[in-house]
Amino acid sequence: MTATTVGAAPVAQPPAAKPVYSENYKRLILFLLVTAYTLNFIDRTIIATLGQPIKDTLKISDTQLGLLGGLYFALLYTFLGIPIARLAERFSRVNIISAAIIIWSGFTALCGTAGSFAVLAAYRFGVGIGEAGLSPPAHSLISDYFEPKKRASALSIYSFGIPLGTMIGAVAGGLIAKTFGWRVAFMVVGLPGVMVAIALKVLVKEPPRGHSEPDPAAVARPQGAEPYAGEELVPAAPAPSLGREFAEMGSVIKLLFGKWPILNMVLGITLVSFGNYGGGQFAPPYFLRTFHLDVGQVGLIVGLAAGLSQGLGTLIGGPLTDRLSKLSPRWYALVPAIGVALAYPAYVGVYTAGSWQIAGAFMLLPGLFSYVYLAPTFGVVQNMAPTHQRATAAAILLFFLNLIALGGGPLFSGWAIDHFAAFHYAHAGSGSIWDALGGFFGSHPADFQTACPGGKAAKTASDAAKAACSGALVLGTRQGILVSYAFGLWGAFHYLLGSLGLAQAMSKARADRGERD
Repeated sequence: MTATTVGAAPVAQPPAAKPVYSENYKRLILFLLVTAYTLNFIDRTIIATLGQPIKDTLKISDTQLGLLGGLYFALLYTFLGIPIARLAERFSRVNIISAAIIIWSGFTALCGTAGSFAVLAAYRFGVGIGEAGLSPPAHSLISDYFEPKKRASALSIYSFGIPLGTMIGAVAGGLIAKTFGWRVAFMVVGLPGVMVAIALKVLVKEPPRGHSEPDPAAVARPQGAEPYAGEELVPAAPAPSLGREFAEMGSVIKLLFGKWPILNMVLGITLVSFGNYGGGQFAPPYFLRTFHLDVGQVGLIVGLAAGLSQGLGTLIGGPLTDRLSKLSPRWYALVPAIGVALAYPAYVGVYTAGSWQIAGAFMLLPGLFSYVYLAPTFGVVQNMAPTHQRATAAAILLFFLNLIALGGGPLFSGWAIDHFAAFHYAHAGSGSIWDALGGFFGSHPADFQTACPGGKAAKTASDAAKAACSGALVLGTRQGILVSYAFGLWGAFHYLLGSLGLAQAMSKARADRGERD
């Protein structure tokens, strides 16, 4: 409640009424954010589909391909996420998201003009700069539009942009690259972002902070933030300072890493994502190298099979855990633990199948199980965080997750593939993964790259030399991918640990915000 002064006596005034948003309007908001996130993942992951043509053109190693798909994108993406989130706690989240989309879309289009590995790497840094401005403010917006008991479901729909973008990027990227080349594919997928940015700016209203909380007193504005239309005015707060910023971030870090169940859920999502990003980066190259299909066919197989599977898993994860959480909040951690553990045998089926048809059929399974982990984890973090720290909580989670998982997963996979391929090239008679693991650090990827630049023997080489390069690369790719996905089992164990004490932690967070169970 605010006060005005008449003469010398303050007179209380009722707070401004909270705006009311219809369910149809909320659906429109969610649709636009899902569309933005879909474009985010198209532009982020299309490098996986185009990786083999890029490798052939630029004659790069799988480690370099992993850098383009991982660390070179993730580095600025992760480090800029937190300062952008702090801006999102004070200023218009809609403006931040709209500007971010235009930036990453432009750099994606520029990737098609790159004539060298160094230039392409620089443009991938640029894509990461833009994409850092989407998810933290988007998570915060969703939390203000949807009440706590519906947040995991809303975030599962938002997270659907991950498999949808991956699928569209694989299918469209593959077909465009087959017809016009990989350079045109980058340019075409980068263009639609401008229209989505304009639609978001025009149609999405900035809601008051804490708008969807059940207790009206929870509507809060962070210190130094400007009030929005319909928000209750509060006395002017001190101007923001560097010390206060570090204190706010320290509070969120303590929330994420100082509470046993939340720490384990953060470790769980990071390890599972490490395996998924790493293995997924090399799924299209595996089908190209093993079954000798063209890039258009591989885009259809991997995009449709994996995209459908991952999309269903993502959409199921939120509503399933929201429903099971009525029995116990522990299910927010148990559902990911069970799903991820069940997925690994299916990954083994994909990457040991004798034909692309069988491999494609197996690919329908792992995403259905493993991708239930996203929405419950994001939902728990948003429900645990105070209303004025939700964008920051999302950003710090994504910083930790993406620096390790997105930055390290593809790089690790490419590095492992290079080592496994080098081992099998030097030991042509041994196809065992156990032999390869035993000789892993004794292999010499530089020698393999010299003999097989870009993974292929020279055109003038003998048939035996070409077969040796091809066979070693196929075995190395298969084994590197399977080792990467095994990190998911480690992550599932942390989700199991996270289920211990989760109910008590979430109950305390609700009580601290004045909510009723």
